[in-house]
Amino acid sequence: MRFASTETYIATDDLTMAVNAAVTLERPLLVKGEPGTGKTELAREVSTALGLEIIEWNIKSTTRAHQGLYEYDAVSRLRDSQLGDDRVHDVKNYIRKGKLWQAFDSDKKVVLLIDEIDKADIEFPNDLLQELDRMEFFVYETGETIRATHRPIVIITSNNEKELPDAFLRRCFFHFIRFPDPEVLSQIVRVHFPEIKDQLLRSALTQFFELRETPGLKKKPSTSEMLDWLKLLLAEDLGPEDLKREGVNALPKLHGALLKNEQDVHLFERLAFMARRQQGR
Repeated sequence: MRFASTETYIATDDLTMAVNAAVTLERPLLVKGEPGTGKTELAREVSTALGLEIIEWNIKSTTRAHQGLYEYDAVSRLRDSQLGDDRVHDVKNYIRKGKLWQAFDSDKKVVLLIDEIDKADIEFPNDLLQELDRMEFFVYETGETIRATHRPIVIITSNNEKELPDAFLRRCFFHFIRFPDPEVLSQIVRVHFPEIKDQLLRSALTQFFELRETPGLKKKPSTSEMLDWLKLLLAEDLGPEDLKREGVNALPKLHGALLKNEQDVHLFERLAFMARRQQGR
């Protein structure tokens, strides 16, 4: 069971090695990187490449670790008891399986994605230590222990917004997805837009990396935003000559796909203004 790049996803050698190492060790793979570098998509591509079902648990700020195991609906059981419903005699009717339970209960190996774990409370990772380590948990309401029939491939993503506990990190295989260099990004683009012309791609990549490297930029555009920008350029049938700017610091065409806050737009407007003043002297 080996993962490699697919027709729709370019994985670098170190990323491929990290996925396969985590699978071999049967450890959760913790993937960090800036937003838009394909962390979530990695889990989906691993499931596709290995022919496995994927179970996705999308974490929010309000998510509690226990929700991944199960939730007991005591309110519904009380209401049913007042109405004389026969379902009330079996507590299992009021237990909703969480994503971990679904993964443990599967009759075949699955990929379990725990997406953006750093959104949750700081105690959230620690609350899952035992379950992810032993691949089992206890259901107090029924007195049963749920054990994984087939140990799932666990992929955990983080945008690095907060530090994760050392005890949690110790149980994971870690990989940081670095932002792709021009060569790798060019390969990624060609996966999504195989018909794109070389000259347009070169011009777009040059402009994109100039924008990313601008000092003072609050939010650097990501891979996914680059792909959105190229999709618009192709939809508008723009060529490399249409991408030419008045100056290095001028805003690129359709910049709303790349710059996502007013501070960065104002930064480029100020830089362009200053450049014009320098030229006018």
